[in-house]
Amino acid sequence: MSIIKNFIIIIFVATFISQVNAEEVKKMGTHKDWETYVINSDTGKVCFAQSKPVLQSPKANPREARLFISFRPGEKITNEISVTGGYEFNNKNTVTATSGKNIYKFDLIQEGFAWMSDQDNKLEKKMIKTMKRGSRIMITGYTQNGSSTIDHYSLLGFTKAYDATIANCS
Repeated sequence: MSIIKNFIIIIFVATFISQVNAEEVKKMGTHKDWETYVINSDTGKVCFAQSKPVLQSPKANPREARLFISFRPGEKITNEISVTGGYEFNNKNTVTATSGKNIYKFDLIQEGFAWMSDQDNKLEKKMIKTMKRGSRIMITGYTQNGSSTIDHYSLLGFTKAYDATIANCS
């Protein structure tokens, strides 16, 4: 794992979990099934769009899963896609996103989040194009005991949320 991705993981987790006060997070809008936010933190401005699953499997165990697209202009980070299943992913199985015939792998797993190890953002840009054209994307993850979970995310409003997130960080 590169030093840059390690740094990104540390900043992302720290920003979203431990260092963000409610007054620092500003909701910028709702675009159907997606929401946009801006965080002004000590490390700089962070803009992101997020969505919650519209369907989860197994149904008996509801989780706080989320799919994110993040931008951190001060760190020159754009189009960063991340996901949390609401639990610690195991490191033995790959977290995947599937939309139609397109499958994307999230191979960096830490602190309950997963990212793509995509140095030049080519895969993330391709996934964003898929998300703009699609209507749903499924995220498959695996718990520590190896059980799989599948979260279905609606892509209604994704393009507007994505565009608004870019505008918020301009």
